[in-house]
Amino acid sequence: QVQLVESGGGLVQPGGSLRLSCAASGIYFSVYNMAWYRQAPGKQRELVASIRSIMNGNTINYADSVTGRFTISRDDAKETVYLQMNRLKPDDTAVYYCNANFNSDFWGQGTQVTVSS
Repeated sequence: QVQLVESGGGLVQPGGSLRLSCAASGIYFSVYNMAWYRQAPGKQRELVASIRSIMNGNTINYADSVTGRFTISRDDAKETVYLQMNRLKPDDTAVYYCNANFNSDFWGQGTQVTVSS
């Protein structure tokens, strides 16, 4: 059974930081391309950051809105992908979802991030 379990969300003030984690099980993690998406109320789900598998050179991409503030990384030995979020803004408020993609597409349940004073 495939599971992606996100953690690390919460309430933070503007300018603060959070680190999200996504622990995977039931998949051969190292071959999967991993990504973080987010969905704000009333908006479509959007790609925040992605990191491809080592077979694909661990290529990283970011949405323009988070470039320079967010950092995605992965630890294949721990089967975990991370999203370090710095200088958070109210517009970053959303449910953040972990995604694993290879020959199938898997999603976590999401973790809420709220940026508010």
